[in-house]
Amino acid sequence: MSTVVNPQTYQAQLDEKADRLRETFAPFSPPALDVFASEPEHYRMRAEFRVWHQDDDLYYIMFDQATREKYRVDQFPAASRLINQAMPLLLSALKPDPVLRRKLFQVDFLSSLSGELVISLLYHRQLDDAWHNAVQKVRAQLQQEGIAASIIGRAKKQKWVVGQDYVVERLQVQDKALVYQQVENSFTQPNGRMNEQMLSWALDATRGASGDLLELYCGNGNFSLALAANFRRVLATEIASSSVKSAQYNIAANGIDNVTILRMSAEEFTQAMRGVREFRRLQGIDLASYECNTILVDPPRAGLDEETVKLVQEYDNIVYISCNPDTLRQNLETLSQTHDISRFALFDQFPYTHHMEAGVYLTRK
Repeated sequence: MSTVVNPQTYQAQLDEKADRLRETFAPFSPPALDVFASEPEHYRMRAEFRVWHQDDDLYYIMFDQATREKYRVDQFPAASRLINQAMPLLLSALKPDPVLRRKLFQVDFLSSLSGELVISLLYHRQLDDAWHNAVQKVRAQLQQEGIAASIIGRAKKQKWVVGQDYVVERLQVQDKALVYQQVENSFTQPNGRMNEQMLSWALDATRGASGDLLELYCGNGNFSLALAANFRRVLATEIASSSVKSAQYNIAANGIDNVTILRMSAEEFTQAMRGVREFRRLQGIDLASYECNTILVDPPRAGLDEETVKLVQEYDNIVYISCNPDTLRQNLETLSQTHDISRFALFDQFPYTHHMEAGVYLTRK
């Protein structure tokens, strides 16, 4: 079933997660667990809904992942207040217009703490000028209701943008405000306030570090930019071109001059560091000039592959952010041979679900 948001039960579910995480990692003798609580509702900055057509009616639905039973969704307390405000207004504008509703099957919302919103309408048909003209009217209607939203139409091999295809997020990380471009249909941390807490924790953990930082899977530079103040230089890799472009935008927007982004996968970077392959993308980059004593990884749910684990193990300090404690535990079977856990954290990125985001800071034995 879709997430049941109940602020009265929030603390109990958080305590249960913390106990589960402590038990999972007990064999590694970690220090006391730092627990970072989410806001109990309106914490998600993005949401996706399927659209159900029933005669003249139109409404949002979600599916139970186990049973595939569908549930009508009129409001979604997990999502930001801005998304909840926009949801019924958008449907009211779409319903009477056959051009906009025909073969519409999904609506995605991307919002920000700074009050920006992008709405994506997904279709099983090709879009045309009639759609473009109609959606501009919808955008104007939302504007009249106090919602300044960009709207994107997506169909097979089509992407029509009315406004812009990103939000500009502003995060407060300790005493510093940071700007991040977050592009529609690209990965961003879903829980904005929790992201601020994650960045603050990583900043604390690496305070006093020497040399340079290497980050694998850097996305839009989320961690790289926040941690740049703690290091001489930051070298970061990311494979998704849209995220690399956003990272470059964010470097300029924040006036940061000691971060370099490489468009490479973690596996490719491992090959480059080991001299297995040469990459034209590294021309002009003197890898030997970097003194990376610290490495940060925030991998996909699958965790780190065996070769990357061995590479990570070569660094004195390791910041490992994990959206899957099971694969983190597997990677720690190897990493714990050479490193100890000196910081241990639970970030409740996904309240009321079984999902947990964990962070460990490892230092060489």
